[in-house]
Amino acid sequence: MRKSHPVRRAVLAGAATVSGIVLLLSLKPASDPGSAQAAGQAPPAAAGQAPQGGVNGAVTGDAAQTQYGAVQVRLTMNNGKITQAEAVQAPKGGRSDQITASSVPRLNQAAVAAQSAEIDAVSGATYTSAGYKKSLQSALDKAKASAGAQQGSGNAQTLTGDVAQTQYGPVQVRVTVAGGKITKAEAVQAPKGGRSDQITSSSVPRLNQAAVAAGSADIDAVSGATYTSAGYKKSLQSALDKAPAGGGSSQAAGSGGGQAAGSGGGQAATRTLTGSVAQTQYGPVQVRVTVTGGKITKAEAVQAPKGGRSDQITSSSVPRLNQAAVAAGSADIDAVSGATYTSTGYKKSLQSALDQAGG
Repeated sequence: MRKSHPVRRAVLAGAATVSGIVLLLSLKPASDPGSAQAAGQAPPAAAGQAPQGGVNGAVTGDAAQTQYGAVQVRLTMNNGKITQAEAVQAPKGGRSDQITASSVPRLNQAAVAAQSAEIDAVSGATYTSAGYKKSLQSALDKAKASAGAQQGSGNAQTLTGDVAQTQYGPVQVRVTVAGGKITKAEAVQAPKGGRSDQITSSSVPRLNQAAVAAGSADIDAVSGATYTSAGYKKSLQSALDKAPAGGGSSQAAGSGGGQAAGSGGGQAATRTLTGSVAQTQYGPVQVRVTVTGGKITKAEAVQAPKGGRSDQITSSSVPRLNQAAVAAGSADIDAVSGATYTSTGYKKSLQSALDQAGG
């Protein structure tokens, strides 16, 4: 029998080793996460997480009404991640104080840990927890809309303004904004019943057309429909204020808007931002600010307590609060002596307006 030559055996063994390595490499799963990242593909994001995409600043959710009071959550976000959560409104008075003090800090921690509204209710605080989660989800939805607008400012957005109460009923406007322009306007609420039906059917279509044509809330009132027109313009401005920075043109961002920052024009961005209505013991307070280059250049109260002694307090305190807001450049202002409730409501609405600017 003929013996194998030692060199030949070595060559055959080497070839077998190489073949085995090639076979193992060919069997490596194509779905290996490391391979996807090496190829420049990010792994899929987990469902329900805070929206990514560079969202920065404060985002305040809508107030959620519960059996024991309103709950409203404000998030601080850095590059799309929740870094802080706080309840700017929560049930108070009697036993609610104890429940709020115990449950809210735990809900805040859970929101940061989960990076979503998928958090467990705190035992013994079922209503507060439910309201917290609802407002938290609202804040995340606003952050998601903002992120989407930043990624593609030409994408259409649907923005619904706050309800404006009028002498004959509520008015609420919804607009569609695409490429920084109002492409559609509609009243989702308008006065109805009796003569209001006729006035609404005549005036609202004309107001809708005017909003699209003007691209702002700077439109003329319809003759014979003064209250409806005023409510329409207020709700329309509120809807436009909700358009995220960079997501629309200066025209659609408000009647006083300037050129957007970073557009190459070298001018500071000017935006008009209207805060949420803050309810006080003596009536609602709502603040509108003009922000230029990140600074408050004008502040005004579009709603304030009125009637009886409130007229005197409002006329005395609101101008001082307006001046303080411009001077401070924030909602960290002192209350006006003798106007505690108005001052508290003013600061709350002012902070809401500044949250829309991301600061």
